[in-house]
Amino acid sequence: MAGVPSLLVVEDDDAIAGPLQRALARDGYDVTRAATGAAALEAVDRTSFDLVILDLGLPDVDGLDVCRRVRDRHRTMPILMLTARTEEIDIVVGLDAGADDYVAKPFRLAELLARVRALLRRGDPPALEASGVRVDRASRRAWLGEDELVLASKEFDLLALLVSEAGHVVTRERIMEEVWDEHWFGSTRTLDMHVSWLRRKLGDDAAKPRFITTVRGVGFRFEQG
Repeated sequence: MAGVPSLLVVEDDDAIAGPLQRALARDGYDVTRAATGAAALEAVDRTSFDLVILDLGLPDVDGLDVCRRVRDRHRTMPILMLTARTEEIDIVVGLDAGADDYVAKPFRLAELLARVRALLRRGDPPALEASGVRVDRASRRAWLGEDELVLASKEFDLLALLVSEAGHVVTRERIMEEVWDEHWFGSTRTLDMHVSWLRRKLGDDAAKPRFITTVRGVGFRFEQG
């Protein structure tokens, strides 16, 4: 995770949001506040936050619905839910909606800050490396040897997936689901074009691949090297 972690606090109660924002800022986080579910959804559309702290009791939209919609838009963005609903079934529903962890109200700031730190550590993926290609998913940068690769967003996501499974075949279906969208209905020709562009940037030869091998009828394999 590069730079100062950015957090979104979604809480309508000023008496809770104010002290929480100040405590998080003292811990070195860049904090944005949204007082409603609608404002939260607008915020996550504008900014890729490192973590969302989400109160389930919002005045306009049910917090569980906000949680689901944030998770639909951002699969890996950590969500810490604040809930006064302490029954086990309510917590399970919240986790099923896409939350990564929860803190029950009233909470101690020390506990909440510890949960924030734990989620941020969990969300900071390690760098990947194979055949002299290194991918840092946290900073979204990649290198071939000492040279940094200039990659479009989907090219980076494709490379990261292939390198993370180096030595193994990744099916076309899995690539389309993880790099594009599970609801993608377009032609998989777009995948072939991105593989071609990626090969060009790696200096790879499809006829004698050093990096990306086509496994006909199945998918692609990034060579372990």
